[in-house]
Amino acid sequence: MGSSDLLLICISAFTAVFVLLLALALVMRGLMAVFPVKTGLTDTAMLAAVAAAVSAAYPGARISKIEETK
Repeated sequence: MGSSDLLLICISAFTAVFVLLLALALVMRGLMAVFPVKTGLTDTAMLAAVAAAVSAAYPGARISKIEETK
């Protein structure tokens, strides 16, 4: 196996990885276009997780208000 064969293998592997990453990026872009980010909606799973964490840390505590800060 000569030096040129090794160079050809490296170039083809780099090209294959680049093409694969490009394809994945296009799929992700398509998914983000089909399923846009919801704004202003409260996620019930997040509220349940916060309630479970508070009740585990502070038994008997009540949650009166949950706000998201950015």
